[in-house]
Amino acid sequence: MRSIDELDVRGQRVLVRVDFNVPLGEGPDGRRMVTDDTRIRAALPTIEELRARGARLVLASHLGRPKGKVVPELSLEPVVSTLCQLTGAPVSLAPAVVGPAVRELTEQLAEGEILVLENVRFEPGETANDPELAHALAELADLYVDDAFGTAHRAHASTEGVAHLLPAAAGRLLEKEVKTLTGVLDHPAPPLIAILGGAKVADKIAVIDRFLGLADALLIGGAMCFPFLAAQGHAVGASLCEDEDVDHARHALARAADCAPRGDGLAADRRTALPDDGTKATRLCLPKDLVIGESFAEDAPNRILSSVEVPSGWMGLDIGPATCELYAREIAAAGSVFWNGPMGAFELTPFAAGTQAVAKAVAEAPGLTVVGGGDSAAALVQFGLEDAVDYLSTGGGATLELVEGRVLPGLRALDGAGVA
Repeated sequence: MRSIDELDVRGQRVLVRVDFNVPLGEGPDGRRMVTDDTRIRAALPTIEELRARGARLVLASHLGRPKGKVVPELSLEPVVSTLCQLTGAPVSLAPAVVGPAVRELTEQLAEGEILVLENVRFEPGETANDPELAHALAELADLYVDDAFGTAHRAHASTEGVAHLLPAAAGRLLEKEVKTLTGVLDHPAPPLIAILGGAKVADKIAVIDRFLGLADALLIGGAMCFPFLAAQGHAVGASLCEDEDVDHARHALARAADCAPRGDGLAADRRTALPDDGTKATRLCLPKDLVIGESFAEDAPNRILSSVEVPSGWMGLDIGPATCELYAREIAAAGSVFWNGPMGAFELTPFAAGTQAVAKAVAEAPGLTVVGGGDSAAALVQFGLEDAVDYLSTGGGATLELVEGRVLPGLRALDGAGVA
């Protein structure tokens, strides 16, 4: 990918695709406000560098899912207020996404000033990657910079279409995301421990496949452990477990058996054997005990189950203390850690201990720690550990697709992009 180091931005209008899809709430004055500015702060290095180099900035982002219609509650006005506070720079909000009036505003920008376009998903052509919208966006700028890793897996007008129409480069955040994630996959300090949780095996089967033969150990938690347990013949009660996921789990277990190492010691206690095909021997680890509840509710009757045989009418909602201890020991021995997905229903107090234990272990791990976005990031914030990991990705789906080995449309559009 071309870097912004290769762009001469002084005096140029630079269209920067950022990811300002942030949560909003009601402020003390009754107006909508940003309740978590993490994604805005993540974009500041690129914004401040381009301002310092004399660029005239035009920022584009989506917010929520207005589905091609103007939804006043999803206006970027609260984002502009927060950006003003964080940068101390002149920041204004365009009345629309594209059009003659917006183009005139971009032409009036002075060096270092910032114009934020309205929510790009107010335009029906955004998610359809409409060429007309891409050309209209290109008319607003002289250069294009993509700094929105969280949307790099979407071929939209503002993430892929316009990148073909202007000299284009990757921003600092996008660059750092890709280098960090590909680094932990291509050149991890051994042993590499991957931790995967969440709800559905189907959503992460490609990620599981990627780590089998790559990681030293793959630790499974969350609701996605139950299809694995069911595939092994265990009773799962009322736990979340779909037939499709059991089929995927059975496939993963078969693959895991093919690349399993001899013995069951910790990753640090052995030297990884390399099969003839060059892949790494991987141990797939499943829970040994569970925390179960009668329903998915804060006040539901719950108890620790010393096995993984879930009684009828009960559901597994967290990994148990023995599993927490086992997983924490694996993580403590890691040279590199990748974590994506909670270990249980951490938003409910009785079922948060597993995710908290893993979060704490990851935060204290001596090796490189990389955490995927989404619920894993939310868990770290909930437990006050977000600053204790080496890298917290801003991506959700983009992170998983990059780990799977897919070529992301937003990145492909920047590959070898020529500067006019």
